[in-house]
Amino acid sequence: MKSISRKNINQHIAKLQLQKPGTSFFLILFEQMGSFKIPRSAISLGFLLLAFAESVMGRFVVEKNSLRVTSPESIKGTQDSAIGNFGIPQYGGSMAGTVLYPKDNKKGCKKFDDFGISFKAKPGALPNFVLVDRGDCFFALKVWNAQNAGAAAVLVADDVEEALITMDSPEEDGSSANYIKNITIPSALIDKNFGEKLKKAIGGGDMVNVNLDWREAVPHPDDRVEYELWTNSNDECGVKCNMLMEFVKDFKGAAQILEKGGYTQFTPHYITWYCPQAFTISKQCKSQCINHGRYCAPDPEQDFSTGYEGRDVVLENLRQLCVFKVTNETNKPWIWWDYVTDFQIRCPMKEKKYNKECADSVIKSLGLDLKKIETCMGDPEADSDNPVLKLEQDAQIGKGSRGDVTILPTLVVNNRQYRGKLEKGSVLKALCAGFEETTEPSVCLSGDVETNECLDNNGGCWQDKTANFSACKDTFRGRVCECPVVNGVRFKGDGYSSCVASGPGRCQISNGGCWHETRNGVTFSACLDDEEGKCACPPGFKGDGIKTCDDVDECKEKKACQCPECSCKNLWGGYGCTCSGDLLYIRDHDTCISKRATEVKSAWTAVWIVMIVLAMASGGAYLIYKYRLRMYMDSEIRAIMAQYMPLDSQNEVPNHVNDNRA
Repeated sequence: MKSISRKNINQHIAKLQLQKPGTSFFLILFEQMGSFKIPRSAISLGFLLLAFAESVMGRFVVEKNSLRVTSPESIKGTQDSAIGNFGIPQYGGSMAGTVLYPKDNKKGCKKFDDFGISFKAKPGALPNFVLVDRGDCFFALKVWNAQNAGAAAVLVADDVEEALITMDSPEEDGSSANYIKNITIPSALIDKNFGEKLKKAIGGGDMVNVNLDWREAVPHPDDRVEYELWTNSNDECGVKCNMLMEFVKDFKGAAQILEKGGYTQFTPHYITWYCPQAFTISKQCKSQCINHGRYCAPDPEQDFSTGYEGRDVVLENLRQLCVFKVTNETNKPWIWWDYVTDFQIRCPMKEKKYNKECADSVIKSLGLDLKKIETCMGDPEADSDNPVLKLEQDAQIGKGSRGDVTILPTLVVNNRQYRGKLEKGSVLKALCAGFEETTEPSVCLSGDVETNECLDNNGGCWQDKTANFSACKDTFRGRVCECPVVNGVRFKGDGYSSCVASGPGRCQISNGGCWHETRNGVTFSACLDDEEGKCACPPGFKGDGIKTCDDVDECKEKKACQCPECSCKNLWGGYGCTCSGDLLYIRDHDTCISKRATEVKSAWTAVWIVMIVLAMASGGAYLIYKYRLRMYMDSEIRAIMAQYMPLDSQNEVPNHVNDNRA
């Protein structure tokens, strides 16, 4: 017996549908259960997928372009061809070329170099279109091999008589991912009968010239293009999810320019399906659905026992729809692109950040009303319809010229599904092809699109409005949120919600991210200008030093002015203390003393100082007087003695005593 895993059920169902078109998927599954060994959990998942398939596979519309044969005369005329869902169709334009049918490697499943075949056109000649047969390998591989051999376009001839189908890229194939993203030429599927005519003409030696025309592939009724993108928030679903994420980030700038200018009207959509009534209480339905099985998504890891659940994806899809609804009500629907790209960057599944907390932080950084978004989302546990998701399920069914949405991602332009590589340049061409002639915006006539995303709400990044600088850096592909370096001071943080200055000099830049406040000309700051970069409330305040520093009530907390005669009054950043009566407050000693005692004490101090000075002056004068008097007396005594008792060695001593004194 064969076995089939949950991972391959979706691919198996698609294969069975091609084998038995129009047959009920439930009938197909039961027919196959005799030859397949399917686990019980896989069967439950299979029923979910089948329920979804029956709800959306009602009508599939193949987008076509015109293929006109200009020579030879025997097959001249216009034929339909189905646009391939990879490569780059030339929307709004046309391409002429010569059709070649290789003698070897007719299905194009191998490299043409191995057969010595080249399709490169000679200088001055028309480009070469390669005709290959359907079968044996993926459509995309045929086109890739032809492109490498120099083909300008590829026509794939069907091998059975049937209506045209869309050539899609492999759903999940690691080996094909490397070349699918590099396919740049257009391709188309033609029916078997027309293919045989081309082969016959080429085999007969005729030069077959054709013209591929995409000018009418997109309706262009007026001066505004309406387009929608069917997307998914799941970032772990393989090659197509990666391609979708890259496209959203690359195309955001162009989309916002067109939307702000009123040139386009964009609407995002998300695919969901319901769980059959008989399985709503099963573990699988509960883990993958909300609102009692009404809205479901597949398990991201395709394993019910680990990782994220399908209901997590449904909830985030719903949140993104509500972000668009709320922003659209404020006439700023382009903010949806900011939210989706930021959520991809900041909240990936592989980093275990795919949750409500991370989503709420993105919403707050973009300045959106979180309560309105939560109200829009409603109660996921309610046993009733969710108005937003109900509209999404209804929109999945095709209307008018647009078929049912069955391929994810799907871009619809003017109600016509886009086919080709989901890439900025080619999608922009498709949008520009949707404008009425002469009404195209200037962006459609320029070589490229660039927008400064930091000008709108600062790009959702952190900013210091006071100092007028931010973490937003505009780039060609969008913007990044990275903490800046200002006047030699580096800021550190995540760039989205916080950037804090660090290192010496940081207090000169917005107070280093610390608390500061000015009142009545007096400023206090909690910034400490040191290597550690700490924030500490100054004396007289208490708090974390970053967001708050509250004034300390010294009077209430009895930290000062507590003497019996003191009267305390709290001030911002300090306190005031006065004494009763004629007393004077001494702050250093936290006490009051009498003003009179102070005055008397001061007077006596002055008197004593004067007296001391006078005493010192008198003492000094007296000493000088005594010194001079003694010197005079010594001189007189020596004179008298010299007169009456002359010395032998002294002949004569002058007499200083006059006669009268003698």
